[in-house]
Amino acid sequence: MNILDKIVADKKKEVTLKKELIPVSQLEASVLFSRNCFSLAEKLKASNTGIIAEHKRRSPSKSVINQSLNVQDVAKGYENAGACGMSVLTDGKYFGGSLDDLLLARASVSIPLLRKEFIVDTYQLIEAKAYGADVILLIAAILTRYETKLLSETAKNLGLDVLLEVHNEEELEKSIMPSLDMLGVNNRNLKTFEVSLEISKSLSEKIPDDFVKVSESGISNIQSIKELKPYGYKGFLIGENFMKTDNPGKSATDFIKKL
Repeated sequence: MNILDKIVADKKKEVTLKKELIPVSQLEASVLFSRNCFSLAEKLKASNTGIIAEHKRRSPSKSVINQSLNVQDVAKGYENAGACGMSVLTDGKYFGGSLDDLLLARASVSIPLLRKEFIVDTYQLIEAKAYGADVILLIAAILTRYETKLLSETAKNLGLDVLLEVHNEEELEKSIMPSLDMLGVNNRNLKTFEVSLEISKSLSEKIPDDFVKVSESGISNIQSIKELKPYGYKGFLIGENFMKTDNPGKSATDFIKKL
């Protein structure tokens, strides 16, 4: 079992338990559930920098990244820096995140928020909306075409933007459908955790122009972004690079200014 399989198995158990505790009707009664979402796809199309900045405390590949900051400060810092959106990890076991992080970020800023999570059930989409997310991530590596269709169409019906993440051509081909807004290419091989920008470059021409192209993982400098822009990428997800500093907001500000 690789790490991804392990995470997904744990996630399915977690969702089953949550469903017993918190019914969908309770989530739908949340104050945030009826709000109109901000579109990250539109924001990226209009931006010439395209930074999606991430809040991430730790990860299976890097263990601790930054445990000492509170999410409100990070969110405000990213918004002030001019980030197009913010990605908030909500997985507890492997990434040290929580839905409360999403809630606190939502209370602090009015930029689009992406719930970064291993989504395996429509319940998690309703949860995302109830906690203030604008965008959800679907990971092609863990979903069948049918599941991708069900989840992305449900998300669109809830008013959420959909970012689909792929790692290779096979995942891309099985997943392309009209209910997606953005296609994210993850430069990290989820089985070996090695990172290469070549993945984004080689897949770029296979992504139809109807989708906003996003490059994820391993983007740690301005040069990487300059290299990827000619391939049609409009969004760049940056997590560890900002989070490993004492002041992610300031790091993001300096980075976006240089860009």
